Amino acid sequence: MKKQFIKVVLSCAVIAGGFTVTSCNKSSGSSKNVSRATGWKINAKEGGFQFNTDFKEQETAPGLVFVEGGTFTKGKVQDDVMHDWNNTPTAQHVQSFYMDETEVTNVMYLEYLDYLKSVYPPENPKYTNIYTGALPDTLVWRNRLGFNETMTNNYLRHPAYAEYPVVGVNWVQATQFAEWRTDRVNEAMLEKEGYLAKDAKYQAVSGEVQGTFSTEAYLNRPESVYNGQIDSLQGKQKKDSTATYAKRSSGVIMPEYRLPTETEWEYAAQANQGTREYNNYRGRKKYPWEGDYTRNGNRVGRGDQLANFKQGKGDYGGIAGWSDDGADITAQVKSYKPNDLGLYDMAGNVAEWVSDVYRPIVDDEISDFNYYRGNIYMKSAIGEDGKVNVLRDSIVYDTLPNGKIVAVNLPGEIKMVPVDEQETYLRTNFDSSDNRGYRDGDAGSSRFFDRFSDEEDENDPNARKMYDSPRHKVERDSAGSLIRQYDKSNHRTSLINDEVRVFKGGSWRDRAYWLDPAQRRYLPQYMATDYIGFRCAMSRVGSKSKTKNKTPRGKKAR
Repeated sequence: MKKQFIKVVLSCAVIAGGFTVTSCNKSSGSSKNVSRATGWKINAKEGGFQFNTDFKEQETAPGLVFVEGGTFTKGKVQDDVMHDWNNTPTAQHVQSFYMDETEVTNVMYLEYLDYLKSVYPPENPKYTNIYTGALPDTLVWRNRLGFNETMTNNYLRHPAYAEYPVVGVNWVQATQFAEWRTDRVNEAMLEKEGYLAKDAKYQAVSGEVQGTFSTEAYLNRPESVYNGQIDSLQGKQKKDSTATYAKRSSGVIMPEYRLPTETEWEYAAQANQGTREYNNYRGRKKYPWEGDYTRNGNRVGRGDQLANFKQGKGDYGGIAGWSDDGADITAQVKSYKPNDLGLYDMAGNVAEWVSDVYRPIVDDEISDFNYYRGNIYMKSAIGEDGKVNVLRDSIVYDTLPNGKIVAVNLPGEIKMVPVDEQETYLRTNFDSSDNRGYRDGDAGSSRFFDRFSDEEDENDPNARKMYDSPRHKVERDSAGSLIRQYDKSNHRTSLINDEVRVFKGGSWRDRAYWLDPAQRRYLPQYMATDYIGFRCAMSRVGSKSKTKNKTPRGKKAR
């Protein structure tokens, strides 16, 4: 036995010239700071490859709730008294993501407005349209035969409505709020991890530092952030006199806040986890809560309404002294119990914008994984110096069909351009930048509403299209004044086009029919109402679940 042991040892070592090289050391290369590809050290002080090997999992960003992804049936599964056939059931799978616990409130949106007003003073003509373009439309409360001036004047700014969902925000404004929120959260994360000095984020607001922080600009050209003054704002991570910047590989930068996709929103609203039995769901949920009724059936609170909605004609809240739902317009967030995922007001209060472009049919033949219609693929513009083009002082504005001017790119942000043949050549998964009308409205679908017509506008390449929606125009005269030309045609057959977005969920103005998470409606992305708000979402990177299985996949339990 002793001789045999010696043979094994000798077979694992080669002794030559006084050097011993082991080839059977099981621990060799197993350390997280030693590369399994090359055997080189990772994060060596001498240099070489640097990577965050201590990363555990994505941190839950402010305001968000984790939603574990899975498979579910998207589309109408209960009553369909409208018979509009625009939500046919389809099997879909959703990746894990995060979603706002509540709708974005007035005080959250006011923080956004306050930031814009501080950094881009509207009294400066150069910046005026940045602030005014972000303002909610408070006139949505007005009614020709109703007295609602109290809400017009107070709903957005009065402290009494601070924790009520913001309304009067169109889809474009909602997406811009999400972009702003991304930058502010990442700014705070970099300060927390020592890449920025303490309270650096306040210096741009106070005017001590000219310029602002942009996440994408920081990742691509960190020296450009804060108008080139970022080196003076370095935190504890700074090495000697050398600036240290975080990268995506640092694991510090959060994914972007954004509007949820329709699939994500519906999945989160249904909260089917509460009805799960092994690998199936028991029955079909009509509302975000259990049961087929809108009233509480439990012993405590029996009979109370479970959401804020319109109970009947002229009945927005019940009789005086004992209110059915505790509200006549919107209600303060968290006034009702959350669903099984911990999300509040996924039915009632306000309907909510989602990111999708509306089409009557969900094309599950092409995609049943993270389904989303609305992809416009962009890339960073490259300047003459070969570097990413950061907009120093220039601002890119867009004029919406209703004449409202909004800022698309702010100073300090990266200029974006559509992808071209360099990215699409010989690809099978996408071949163009704009995919909103893919297989349902683009030239490839070849289903034009006027395909048998002899009329064709040679000056308008988009004149022939699948959906005969209104064509409004906003132009400027020689003096720079806006000229609004709305479509006066009486022959339009649809409102559907590539700028019409889906909104989900019932609101304080809606009957119970619209509380079903599968219901879907649409509105032009530049329009706002007194019953549509929004909440943000964020993709999860890494593992699907936060809780690891006790038995690793592929191994037998003993």
